[in-house]
Amino acid sequence: MSALKRLVGPLTLEANAPKIRLKAKGSMHHSIVHPAFQPLKAKFPDTKFLVGEFRDMLTVVVPREKIVEVCMFLRDEPGLNFNMLAELNGVDYLGYPGAQHRFAVNYGLTSIPHNLRVWIKVFLDPERDTSPGNDVRDEDAIAKGDPGLKVASVTGVWPGAEWMEREVYDMFGIIFVGHPDLRRILTWNGFGSYPLRKDYPLRGIGEREKYKIVTRQGA
Repeated sequence: MSALKRLVGPLTLEANAPKIRLKAKGSMHHSIVHPAFQPLKAKFPDTKFLVGEFRDMLTVVVPREKIVEVCMFLRDEPGLNFNMLAELNGVDYLGYPGAQHRFAVNYGLTSIPHNLRVWIKVFLDPERDTSPGNDVRDEDAIAKGDPGLKVASVTGVWPGAEWMEREVYDMFGIIFVGHPDLRRILTWNGFGSYPLRKDYPLRGIGEREKYKIVTRQGA
């Protein structure tokens, strides 16, 4: 079952209740226990989190404006100490059954001292047309990029996020505000498209046919 179908919220936790009861359609109630739940709710009592589980892996959906603050807390809280950003990736939900948002950024966190794992997710929705071939150059992304696809960089929390965020920017067009070197990492500046978006054609928009061939003699 998709993790999206298991999302419930807002997350409501009493100070002495680390369990959350989820019920997927047509299934039994299921209690989720995770050490991060209670500290998160205690630290951010006014924040609406969503929580889901898939194959014993927990996901907490965080409001975009809270991502750095939440990640900093998860890293620095002694009982959690999520000191490793193991994964950072993007998702395009265009055409996905039941999806309420277009894009998401997933952060896979690992606590090496406590042997814990948790996924953090932020949803993003574009405010402009996402069709390929029309987007801005790297140097204009922060100032002129789609406001709906901007989210704060977590490079200040985990420096290893630098290349991960660059890849998600290059493939999905997610703009990480505050990144020290936000530029494409697989395609080139001025490419104008984001190849892992669902509205990008499988064969591209002519890049293969128009790609300049550089010979040994002409290099």
